[in-house]
Amino acid sequence: MLRLSRQPNNRHQRFSAFKNKINMSAKHTPPEAEYTRLLLEGHFTDAVIKCEDVEFKIHKIILCNCSLYFRSLFTALSSTGTKVFEISGLSPDIMRLIIECVYTGTVSVTGNNARDLLLAAHRLSVTSVAEVCCDFLGKQLCPDNCIGIYQLTKTCSCPLLQHKAYQFILDNFEEVVSSKEFQQLSVQDFCDILESDELKIREESTVFEAVHQWIAHEPDRRKEDLVLLLSKVRLALISSEYMSMKVVTSELVKSNDECWQMVADALKIKAWINTNNPPLSGVCNPVARPRLPKAILLAFGGCSGRYATNSIEAYDVQCDRWIKVKDHLKHPLCYHGIAFIDGCVYCFGGYDQMEHSNSVHRLDLSTRTWHEAAPMYFRRCYVSVTVLNGYIYALGGFDGYNQHRTAERYRPETNQWSLIEPMNEQRSDASCTVLHNKVYICGGFNGQECLQTCEFYSPETNQWTVITPMSIQRSGVGVIAYENHVFAVGGFNGRERLGSVEAYNPTTNTWHAVPPMLTPRSNFGIEIIDGQLFVVGGFSGLCSICDVEFYDFYTNEWCEAHNMKTFRSAMGCCMVSGLPNMVEYTVPRDTLPLLQLKNGQMMAGDS
Repeated sequence: MLRLSRQPNNRHQRFSAFKNKINMSAKHTPPEAEYTRLLLEGHFTDAVIKCEDVEFKIHKIILCNCSLYFRSLFTALSSTGTKVFEISGLSPDIMRLIIECVYTGTVSVTGNNARDLLLAAHRLSVTSVAEVCCDFLGKQLCPDNCIGIYQLTKTCSCPLLQHKAYQFILDNFEEVVSSKEFQQLSVQDFCDILESDELKIREESTVFEAVHQWIAHEPDRRKEDLVLLLSKVRLALISSEYMSMKVVTSELVKSNDECWQMVADALKIKAWINTNNPPLSGVCNPVARPRLPKAILLAFGGCSGRYATNSIEAYDVQCDRWIKVKDHLKHPLCYHGIAFIDGCVYCFGGYDQMEHSNSVHRLDLSTRTWHEAAPMYFRRCYVSVTVLNGYIYALGGFDGYNQHRTAERYRPETNQWSLIEPMNEQRSDASCTVLHNKVYICGGFNGQECLQTCEFYSPETNQWTVITPMSIQRSGVGVIAYENHVFAVGGFNGRERLGSVEAYNPTTNTWHAVPPMLTPRSNFGIEIIDGQLFVVGGFSGLCSICDVEFYDFYTNEWCEAHNMKTFRSAMGCCMVSGLPNMVEYTVPRDTLPLLQLKNGQMMAGDS
């Protein structure tokens, strides 16, 4: 049990307050607690624990019951008749807290005492106190303290907290390198972090800069570690521009022959990868081995040819590859909605080639198991789904007879649906997104025509507001929030599949044109991954496609990415992050080809 409390200033006052607390609660306590109260009042004590100038009367049997340290201490000195046991190197305040926990099962942990209390609990083998301290410190993790907590766990042997702190460092490395504690890392700990596939960074150049920064803190002593640390940097993953401007011009690199050779070899590997036909999307060599992505894109079900599919694919952006996920949808399904929240993917409605569904199923990505959730109020095929403030919104759709204006939202914690204000228009085959705490929905089909109208929902007022319509009708459109705009991508205007793209500025209530996609399509997946807008699969007007491309806001260009393994349209897509088992949804790094130099020629072989 963790209890935070304000402490009296004087040590003896604090111990008296502790006893008074027990006295006040004694009237309503069971016999065991009453016995504890009598003991704390000083009755039947048989030993004294002394820290500095403060003495604590205790009962050996109670401390022995909670601590192997005290059991050994009292046993070893039992024949000498010792009554006073002095504990050096421990403050009276910390000892008081430990004794309090031994007798009452509660302890007051704060940011000021947590580390000292954990060290003391570890030294005295009081596991109950150590567990509370670890739980407290785990909740306090931040970029400024995670390294200190990680180092503390090595002293105190706290494997769960150690793993949590280490994972926090990996997940937040770009912020951690700016902290004061970063310079406290040992070279071995630093190496362990840098060589992890799970290190989350936007650019590999961040790792190179971190090495420079760490060495610069104590250059005379640490420059001898450069070779070891630079070998952990995946130099071939750094952009060519950064390599030429920063890496090859680095005085540290130029002054060390071994480091210079590393850079030269990395440049050869990088050149070979880029000029290989077709280009390799990842190799196993440490210098070019892709790290695990911060997020992956999952594609669920959809129409593949004439039939619905239940297959699931995952896109690993770092390797630019798709892999088949062993899990499958409960049934072949298309025109359904997909949403990710709290480690789970929810699948809503859709069409299974027999009926239009209102069912909801949840996939726990950690355990890889499906569970049934509460059904929606309405059957919804061609449904639009998004997440805002812990709720999943299901908007519009088609029930087999009519297009819906209705809208509802689901709260995973309670497994309950509630209806919200209907939209201004009937919409199926629309698409929605969240921007600035509002739910935007655009386009769709009302049963008679494709729509170019758009509106947004405000949870605070439970009202829908019409905004400026798009420049063209779009059914089967992809809508996504990106760089403070609402993007409307592709779709069907009633005559042809569209490649055109436009973006809505909520500040000016206006739309503007964006460069068109490389491949016109409707009913495709759309997500933001690694700061870029990805579109996957869809319907070309003739057939389902597997084409994938992405748009970069800053270059204002569309580029091709690796195709999906399955031709599919009308699938559900979502971006997934923060999984403890992310590696299970990514390309196995050890299966990537290993580059080898043979007879002066670079070639790829088995890893």
